[in-house]
Amino acid sequence: MSVLSGKNILLGVTAGIAAYKSAFLVRLLIKKGANVKVVMTPTSKEFVTPLTLSTLSKNKVYSSFTKEDNENAQWNNHVELALWANLILIAPATANTMSKMANGTCDNLLLAVYLSAKCPVYYAPAMDLDMYKHPSTLKYFKILNDFGDIQIPAAIGELASGLEGQGRMASPEDIVSLIEKYILDALPLKDKELLITAGPTYEAIDPVRFIGNHSSGKMGYAIAEVAANLGAQVTLISGPVSLDINNEAIRVINVVSADEMFKATHRYFKNCDIAILSAAVADFTPNEEALHKIKKKEEILTIKLNKTKDILASLGEIKSNKYLVGFALETQNELENAKTKLKKKNLDLIVLNSLNDKGAGFKSDTNKITLISKDNKIVSFNVKLKKEVANDILQHIIKELYV
Repeated sequence: MSVLSGKNILLGVTAGIAAYKSAFLVRLLIKKGANVKVVMTPTSKEFVTPLTLSTLSKNKVYSSFTKEDNENAQWNNHVELALWANLILIAPATANTMSKMANGTCDNLLLAVYLSAKCPVYYAPAMDLDMYKHPSTLKYFKILNDFGDIQIPAAIGELASGLEGQGRMASPEDIVSLIEKYILDALPLKDKELLITAGPTYEAIDPVRFIGNHSSGKMGYAIAEVAANLGAQVTLISGPVSLDINNEAIRVINVVSADEMFKATHRYFKNCDIAILSAAVADFTPNEEALHKIKKKEEILTIKLNKTKDILASLGEIKSNKYLVGFALETQNELENAKTKLKKKNLDLIVLNSLNDKGAGFKSDTNKITLISKDNKIVSFNVKLKKEVANDILQHIIKELYV
């Protein structure tokens, strides 16, 4: 999954021959999972039609403050458009539009949106060779770059005039790749390896029965997805769950039993920077698994159970400089029990859940947590969706490690 997935992207189209490429840009951004809205300068419609861009983006195309054929129509709010966008991309960016951007000239809707923007702005220049090299253009490049706008340099190639040189707008594929790279490079967990465990384990009694618990894996999967969106490469070791995850930055290792999870976790732990163990691993497993289904002959069935290996404690013994996070699901003496577990298992952070809190626990889409650090710093949160909880956990870790 691209880092552009779910992003709100406002594409500004200006009046240059390269405007025909905006249709390809919209298609690529939509394929990456982005939400796209288009704002056109009035004269750009001579190069590509609003109908084309509206059809591809599945959104209304904006080009004026009101409908041109209805002076009494509701105005198109440039501030709302600017606030909606996670990023603005102006492609093509003509010499005319760049000069207005640099000088604060506001004579069309796109420029009003640009001047209202609080998000990153990318621009892809497109013009003839001599225009590209002109001192005024170079001056505007510097001004825009000083503003913090990000230039996607023009490519070298054949231009509309027949000249050969720099000035051709970068290809839609290169534009999208460069934006992805800029976003990735700025992410706080870029180049970090995260190990996450999720879900329950099933301990076999016979070929059809098992000992398990009610864990859905939703918390661990949410942490994996948010971590990947923050730039991490994630190994997710998952017990049996009914969840899917589709992100090229997440490698899923499926296991069933506590022993399988123990072995998989130790295998991948050595290469990780941060390990977050949210799985609800069985504490006991049958002494032996019956080869055939046990028949219901007796009133009472006695099953001898053995303790499973403590994955979290075993990692705490060998963690070295790795950051290790555990979860504590408690029903009584919550804070005291969590602090004991934090110290006993040599953790850097423990995430406390209480089954006494409404909205917390297994299967729910929400959770309520308290974070306890090894320096006894305690931070509590209200009930939130599990993706928001995952972000709270990861932002806390980022602050402790990298800020």
